[in-house]
Amino acid sequence: MQYSGKMVLIVDDSYLIIERVKDMLSEIVSTEHMLHAHTYIDGVEMLAKKTPDVLILDINLPDTNGIELLRLVKSKYPAIIVIMLTNQGGDYYRQLCLKIGADHFIDKSKDFDLLPEIFVSL
Repeated sequence: MQYSGKMVLIVDDSYLIIERVKDMLSEIVSTEHMLHAHTYIDGVEMLAKKTPDVLILDINLPDTNGIELLRLVKSKYPAIIVIMLTNQGGDYYRQLCLKIGADHFIDKSKDFDLLPEIFVSL
């Protein structure tokens, strides 16, 4: 099994989604290199402790939306690759996130299974 050396931070309020992402990436990323947070605040705190190579980010978070975290990341940590993973898959959010600097945009309801393929291409 070949692990990527990339550190990944998953920010999503759903424990189920976090576990599914971890399972999907488990053959690509060592579990020691996968961090997670459930809120904007937890995500900001995690970023202050460790700078990941890749951020997998949901738009809907319980305290502040993921778009604000995307803005923060792209202003303070521009080298982090951001993959938006959301149920808000409409063109408005896709275009907004890409304009702000998201590197990829995945609609959870349609394209979730593309995540490993996208990750390998990074």
